[in-house]
Amino acid sequence: MNARLPASAFEPERALAEISQTWDREIVPQLQNYIAVPAKSPMFDPQWAQHGYIDTVVRKAAAWVEAQKVEGLTLEVIRLEGRTPVLFFELPASRGAGDAEVSAETVLMYGHLDKQPEFSGWRKDLGPWTPKYEDGKLYGRGGADDGYAVYASIAALQALKSQKLAHPRVVGLIETCEESGSYDLLPYIDALRARLGDVGLVVCLDSGAGNYDQLWLTTSLRGMASGVLKVEILSEGVHSGDASGVVPSSFRIMRQVLDRLEDSKTGRLLPQSFHCEVPVERMEQARATAAILGEELYKRFPWVHYDCEGDTRLALPMTTDPVQALLNRTWAPTLSVTGAEGLPDLQNAGNVLRPYTAFKLSLRLPPLVEAATAVQELKALLEDNAPYQARVTFEGLGSATGWNAPETAAWFGRALDAASRNFYGASCGYIGQGGTIPLMNMLSRGFPKAQMMVCGVLGPKSNAHGPNEFLHVPYARRLTAAVAQVIAQMP
Repeated sequence: MNARLPASAFEPERALAEISQTWDREIVPQLQNYIAVPAKSPMFDPQWAQHGYIDTVVRKAAAWVEAQKVEGLTLEVIRLEGRTPVLFFELPASRGAGDAEVSAETVLMYGHLDKQPEFSGWRKDLGPWTPKYEDGKLYGRGGADDGYAVYASIAALQALKSQKLAHPRVVGLIETCEESGSYDLLPYIDALRARLGDVGLVVCLDSGAGNYDQLWLTTSLRGMASGVLKVEILSEGVHSGDASGVVPSSFRIMRQVLDRLEDSKTGRLLPQSFHCEVPVERMEQARATAAILGEELYKRFPWVHYDCEGDTRLALPMTTDPVQALLNRTWAPTLSVTGAEGLPDLQNAGNVLRPYTAFKLSLRLPPLVEAATAVQELKALLEDNAPYQARVTFEGLGSATGWNAPETAAWFGRALDAASRNFYGASCGYIGQGGTIPLMNMLSRGFPKAQMMVCGVLGPKSNAHGPNEFLHVPYARRLTAAVAQVIAQMP
């Protein structure tokens, strides 16, 4: 029977002090350099290889990891032909300073170094590629989502080595295609499968936090399907005074087509196959989390304020019920239009009836809905029987099935709660996330018995993918220490 050193052997205060020093002296400067590099994911930079930005951040991260000289750790940059590179590191199991045996299972640590594009609306003194460290927040694209992961992972392992604690074998996989749906990742997992070993714990630092006051475990992730919906009615634009009333607007046709998918009054997606039943355990956790976070579940967003007839008004959420708000963003399918084409900017918009309208659609799917099937149904739904026999096409750009966490093992729940109390002074919270991490579904299928420590620093107002994205450094320091403690307590 495998044994471990007692939990008391782990010194939380010492770990946090050493990790905080590493963050302040080493990691924050490294992340400032990282933010300055526009290492956009391949979907947003098809010429990524020629531009070299992804290679730059991978090379810099690899150099820093090697410079830490973690005892026994090896690292390599792996490149498959025509694919974005990955960082792979390996740390053999250690009995530490005692005689305790260590788990035969492996810990897999995951993160990514590719980024979302710039977006608009940044504060005047901020920008996506101009890092700024202010009041414990490191602003800039990618630091929190999730360039910090490789640095935090190594700092956590270094803390275990510093205390000479027993620990299991650890491998790290840092990809550069996550923001494009991780389409390059599966070939790497296949190529590295023998080297991954028997994974018993996955540490993924690419998720969110309900607040900055406790450790948060992600219990589910939504799936995603994206694509471009295009409506064409003319071969070229014509004078609106001449054609309107005879030629239907491509925008109006677009509205009719989208009405097949979404009830525009409520935001509910109409195909029943895009919905699933929420598991009982997740409902119970949602109620508990809603009781903790309350109105902050919707108040944390940057709602527009405006004056109307002498009164200040505030835009309203879809629901003010905290439980329903939480379920809406974690277990309900939703549609977002994230881009448009065929629409000139206002300055150059003349009286022309435009030949086409195109929207980029982002469809979030419940964790238990198969994405590939949803994409097929979506294409048929949007394209069939087009109004006015317009040319309507939907070109899929990517999809990923969501994820529902396995049952929490007793040791894992205890370790999470102990780490949260040690480093935050509160018990661990459980929360579903509305985003997608394609790797998690892959790993759950490949390692169905593994526990999944899916956590992250994307708390209130951190605004990943949008303007003014920031990394909450005090929270990240404590999260790093919590990771170290959970690994130390793996049975």
